[in-house]
Amino acid sequence: MITGLDHVQVAAPPGCEAEARAFYGALLGLSEVRKPPELAARGGVWFACGPQQLHVGVAADFTPATKAHPAFAVDGLEQLAARLLSAGAEVRWDTDLPGVARFYVADPWGNRLELLAAR
Repeated sequence: MITGLDHVQVAAPPGCEAEARAFYGALLGLSEVRKPPELAARGGVWFACGPQQLHVGVAADFTPATKAHPAFAVDGLEQLAARLLSAGAEVRWDTDLPGVARFYVADPWGNRLELLAAR
């Protein structure tokens, strides 16, 4: 029986760690989680996202996920959109889901992310 979601992983190219920390850590405000030593040699970076985690994993044959995506609940959605815009990110607001404020943005490698107002 599934009891919840532990983590979501997005893929990134080799050498992605500094950009992952800048984007997911500094810009989006996620706290880095230390990877177990047994997995650290694989590269990538893990972040806390509420009680769950976001793992940025290295893929040698990386291709960005332009449809599949994690969706993040955000307090201060408008402020985050403004911060992303000022950092040069393209924020694409979406109104297709009635009553839900949300937008899409790409991470540094082109992976699609959805950010929506926390309920």
